[in-house]
Amino acid sequence: MKYAPYFRSRQGELINLLKQLVHLESPSDNKEAVDACSSYFVNELKKCGLQIERITQKDTGDFYLCEYPHSSDPDLKAISILTHTDTVWPVGQIHSMPFYVEGEKLYGPGVSDMKAGLVMILSVLRAFKQLNVIPRRRLILFVNSSEEIPNKNAVEEIKKLARRSKYGICLEPAIQGGDLKLERKGRLVVRIETTGKSAHAGSPEQGVNAIEEMMKHLKTVQKWRTGETTVNIGVIQGGNKINVVADKASASLDIRFWTSARKEKILTALRNLTPQTEGAGVKGSILSDTPPMEKNRASVQFFEEVKAMASTIGLELAGGRTGGGSDASHMSGCGIPCLDGLGPDGGGIHALDEHILIPSLVERTALLAEILQNL
Repeated sequence: MKYAPYFRSRQGELINLLKQLVHLESPSDNKEAVDACSSYFVNELKKCGLQIERITQKDTGDFYLCEYPHSSDPDLKAISILTHTDTVWPVGQIHSMPFYVEGEKLYGPGVSDMKAGLVMILSVLRAFKQLNVIPRRRLILFVNSSEEIPNKNAVEEIKKLARRSKYGICLEPAIQGGDLKLERKGRLVVRIETTGKSAHAGSPEQGVNAIEEMMKHLKTVQKWRTGETTVNIGVIQGGNKINVVADKASASLDIRFWTSARKEKILTALRNLTPQTEGAGVKGSILSDTPPMEKNRASVQFFEEVKAMASTIGLELAGGRTGGGSDASHMSGCGIPCLDGLGPDGGGIHALDEHILIPSLVERTALLAEILQNL
């Protein structure tokens, strides 16, 4: 089956489906809205014959595990496809940031991250059903409703899915220019808390200033910036009144790194924080932990297989790296070779000019079909 001309002839269908999904606005923090978007998407999957498991969540949108029931070799481990329905955009954004086409670009909130990826996998599964295609491996689709915000429950579901998987595919957008994401930085969100002793500002020697203690630790934290490791001191809080010596302070940090070895060094440094002022206290804690997606022999081999498939439909693929994390990072952290950024090329992710390139949407959908049928 030649999928490239097949999906080129259905370009209008892809765009119309994408319009429907974009208009189903789905911010991560609005359970009702994101559930409505997920429900629409999953109901369309049901029409393709997928077996659906709903994983109900109390405070966020529900998750879904969707399995394509046909494969030519059921004893082989599955290909897992990671998607998410949530976006960073609030309900109502569509009015100031409408869905529209300009030349080869298609604009709208969430169009790239990652509703185009939803269009791709749904369109491929529709094609498989229509054409009676039997993929070699089982296909399992994870539909996350809170990828844009840390969610421990989603991470646990991905880890369980990894045990059933041979490969992982994530339909996040490509690196601008079209490269796939072979490496992603890991991320630690860290909170440091310091304590002291309150006193009148006129007699500060009778107290211990937690803010000043915090300042000393933040100077230490700045030294963690080595090589390509980044440390962003994002939020600082402390004190209640200007004429009172502060007895509490806190700082929240975003730390990113390329390797697990570097992560361990940061965790060791965090554990080894000790008070710098007599009478003060300090404590570090981890608010969220995303492992790095590291390039290794298995992931490179996986990329080479996909690159060869791409060449058969006239696509040249290259691999790159990016500083942001994704659900692929968690699956990769379980030892499963993953490819990320298989969504379309475009730009403006999380920005007012968020867009995709329509030819890339068609090409990547054809490539996804080749991968899922033959891998």
